[in-house]
Amino acid sequence: MTALKDKRAIITAGASGIGRVVTKKMIAAGAKVAVCDVDEDAVNSFAAENPDSTAVVCDVADPTKVPEAIETMLKGLGGGTDILFNNAGIAGPTAAIEDISPEEWGRTLDVNLTAQYLFIRGVMAGMKAQRSGVILNMSSAAGRLGMPMRTPYAAAKWAVIGLTQSLAMEVGKFGIRVNAILPGSVRGPRMERVMAARAKLTGRPLAEIEAEEVATMSLGRMIEPEEIADLAIFVSSDAGRSISGQSLGVCGNTEILR
Repeated sequence: MTALKDKRAIITAGASGIGRVVTKKMIAAGAKVAVCDVDEDAVNSFAAENPDSTAVVCDVADPTKVPEAIETMLKGLGGGTDILFNNAGIAGPTAAIEDISPEEWGRTLDVNLTAQYLFIRGVMAGMKAQRSGVILNMSSAAGRLGMPMRTPYAAAKWAVIGLTQSLAMEVGKFGIRVNAILPGSVRGPRMERVMAARAKLTGRPLAEIEAEEVATMSLGRMIEPEEIADLAIFVSSDAGRSISGQSLGVCGNTEILR
């Protein structure tokens, strides 16, 4: 597969979770990649497995650290990038809004929204200069549906849609495409933690929460990380050259979030 042959890609949170799956598939598709991740062990593991790739430790929500991380990744890619996948995100608290602290609220928005701005800002001059580029912003099914007990997460993910659509209009004249990916419930450790937190909060059995999770999806199953990667590669490739300003769901048609 060479859909991304000779393309250069930056993936945030690219050494663990969904990001690592996306990164692995982008490499297989021919891309040269650079990743950052807050998990130092994951970064070291990724670097050992992918010695030709650049991997740095970075808290994407720290505006004092992001510029240096971007500089290192751009240098590793030869001075520029064709693709930015703003993948980093956190679940945030599962609680009634009055029980969410300002620190929890702020951290959830910082990682899920402000970090995307920081990375876009850091690569934009280069993309404009080369008059091309693809930006993928990770949103969620919670970016189009209400989600009780997860208000900071839903607020951030709705905001990502506004960021994406506005930026697509702003930079289209430079040949830069901007889209959002809206996953549903993706199989993996983070989703397991979210369901466990909901079970604890409501006092219901975990098995009941898990069954409820897929019952609200028309396809009736969890999303696999590889499906996110497949969409990211398609949209980033020349096959997706006319796709911009879109909110692209990979959620099995999630009908409601509870």
